[in-house]
Amino acid sequence: MLTEVQIRATILFKLHKRGNWGASHTAFENIKKGFNERDLGKHGAKIIDKIAKDLVREGLIITKPTHYGVQVSLNPRQGERIIVIMKTYFPDV
Repeated sequence: MLTEVQIRATILFKLHKRGNWGASHTAFENIKKGFNERDLGKHGAKIIDKIAKDLVREGLIITKPTHYGVQVSLNPRQGERIIVIMKTYFPDV
């Protein structure tokens, strides 16, 4: 079972790996992709949604509303903080 801190680091790493910094964004729903239900339990999608919304509130992820849904990307102004969080579980960043 993944902890909340591991899920936070994984979400940030996934966006980083895709190159979603600043103006390069992806759909909010794409954050959930790639997580294994076995690792998260029965309510995994809700947990990921909650953690992603917390990251938005903290300013680590920025949102861009569009007519086809909410898009998200990493906040380049918080780059150093994001990299520190990612390095706790992904040291090769």
